[in-house]
Amino acid sequence: MGRVQSATKNIVFGQIGNLVTQLLGFVLRSVFIAHLGDTLVGVNSLYTSILSVLSMAELGIGTALNYSLYKPVANKDYEKIKSYMLLYKKSYRIIGLVVAGIGLVISPFLPYLVKQPDGVTVRDLTLYYFIFLFNTVSTYFVAYKYSLVNAEQKNYIQTNIITVTKMITVSLQIIVILATGNFYAYLLTAAAVELLQKIYVSHYLNRLYPYLKDKRVEKLTKEETGEVVTKTKALVLHKVGDVARLQTDSMIISSFINVTVNGFVDNYNMIMNSAANVVNIVFNSVLSSFGNLIATESKDRQYELFKVYRFAASWIYGFAAVGFAILLTPFITLWVGAERTLAFSVIGCILIDFYFKGERIVLSNFKTAAGVFEQDKYLALIQGVVNLVISIALVVRIGLVGVYIGTIVSGLIANVTKPIIIYHVILDRKAGEYFRDSVKYCLLLVVQYGIFYGISGIIMKEITILTFLVMFVIICVVFNGIFLMVFRKAGEFQYLVTIVKGKFRKRKE
Repeated sequence: MGRVQSATKNIVFGQIGNLVTQLLGFVLRSVFIAHLGDTLVGVNSLYTSILSVLSMAELGIGTALNYSLYKPVANKDYEKIKSYMLLYKKSYRIIGLVVAGIGLVISPFLPYLVKQPDGVTVRDLTLYYFIFLFNTVSTYFVAYKYSLVNAEQKNYIQTNIITVTKMITVSLQIIVILATGNFYAYLLTAAAVELLQKIYVSHYLNRLYPYLKDKRVEKLTKEETGEVVTKTKALVLHKVGDVARLQTDSMIISSFINVTVNGFVDNYNMIMNSAANVVNIVFNSVLSSFGNLIATESKDRQYELFKVYRFAASWIYGFAAVGFAILLTPFITLWVGAERTLAFSVIGCILIDFYFKGERIVLSNFKTAAGVFEQDKYLALIQGVVNLVISIALVVRIGLVGVYIGTIVSGLIANVTKPIIIYHVILDRKAGEYFRDSVKYCLLLVVQYGIFYGISGIIMKEITILTFLVMFVIICVVFNGIFLMVFRKAGEFQYLVTIVKGKFRKRKE
């Protein structure tokens, strides 16, 4: 199966799974808010962030080993695959134990991270946390097996398993909330289903790759182990910085403002993440294909496809950001009520970071596929420090918007430095063209936002389902129409058209 075919299959299954799980997720959140309240929404979001911080113990080992698998998988070198997978298995078991230990150590400090938890006792906060911790730790004893699936460009296997698990989990959680209204029952339901999933995955992947059960496994050479160690050392700093920048906003909000506001923010994040997941499935599904591309194709070919990849991201993330700027608060108003909306200054900052985060995903994925980790190993750490310093300094002065100013500033550091590294190290080119394109895309988005802001002032004087849908259709048609008109002759757009036409012809045949 070729790269385009593999990526297409991953994308199709990913989108189907995402649609089902997101729809169920919205139903679950609505039931959750109605029966369990905003405070527990905030607690749920906070603990998810805390466990993401604890997952920092993974320290990039998975990414380094995934990269190492691309070549032996392409060459069908099963002995080498077994060697890397054994290293991966041992590493992740140690990581799971480390996460468990750190998680237990920080549990007494939970009350300091949760401000104004109405109706939630310290005992409850601790027990909720232990259930979250169990789910995270148990994942490390199975997750390593997915690396081989993904290296073979069969991401859809993992997607399908996760989708089915999510469907069962969410459906049961909705029933449990309606029947009991109990948060413990809600959490334990997810823990039980996910544990069964992990047991199934372990047996299924053993059957899919029976050679992984072989007792005879050759040790990796010093050079091969050294390469993994070198890349992991670089990724340690990436991981620490990413966690400090991406996973601490929830903790800062819960500690300095209150946990209920954190729940309001999480409602917005849920909607944006739903859209981002649709996009990210596309971009992440081609990651393993890019690993194969970089291992086998010329730099000119790599450059051509990188530009297409980046153009598609700017278009899709730009469309989402502009649409959210106009429709996000009206959607929240219609969904859970105007009392749970946030100030536009906060939403504006969140969406600015949302758009530039989309560009960073492209840059990070391409760099990861190429195995380029050392050149900017201190970058994410610097970003994390900048984010924490600015966010904490500003949240006490200007409130919630200060948290996201720190997020934007720290994020933009990578938007400037990563393109330079990619163009210089991977593509052997100067990055000036990248930044000229960035300015061009951003100016077009600003113009489009101004157009839609004016139209929404006329159409959405009163927020109703009808006016929301009318505005949604206008944004879809006009935004994409303008984008097509401006870039219809661009080489990147023509490449995408060629792929679509080729797929259409194959279906007709």
